Amino acid sequence: MSSEAVTTVYQVTGMTCGHCEGAVSEEIGSLDGVTSVKAVASIGQVTVISAAPLDDETVRAAVDEAGYELTGRAA
Repeated sequence: MSSEAVTTVYQVTGMTCGHCEGAVSEEIGSLDGVTSVKAVASIGQVTVISAAPLDDETVRAAVDEAGYELTGRAA
């Protein structure tokens, strides 16, 4: 198994403020293997650094739990 971290950027709709960023970051941050989460409401993106690639549906469920919608990976 590779020891290199994996960085993935997701598009999330519904975030409008710092509280939103915190809620999304907290939910995604609780997933196994996630080492860093940076949510930016102004552009609707969440950058996730993890020890291994994450399953998109697992991330989607975490974003849903926070009350927002994952619309896909950023281009």
